[in-house]
Amino acid sequence: MPTKTTEEFSVSGEELLAKVKSLINEGNIRRLIIKDEKGKILVEFPLTIGVVGAILAPVLAAVGAIAALVTKCTIVVERRQEK
Repeated sequence: MPTKTTEEFSVSGEELLAKVKSLINEGNIRRLIIKDEKGKILVEFPLTIGVVGAILAPVLAAVGAIAALVTKCTIVVERRQEK
């Protein structure tokens, strides 16, 4: 049965888009949450296995817009791992 693990990364607004792209390329992410400095959720994206190309474009556009507005944020990554 698969288990869920979560990780948090603190990044600056400038680093946000690059970090999200890097995490998505790892391929085992189920959910991505971006929070502001105070811990308020700005956006949450469910990601399924096999998400590619045109499907990712709106996600990355939204992340880019958030990056322009925040100075620091936290990325919460939910991973699904098979036992």
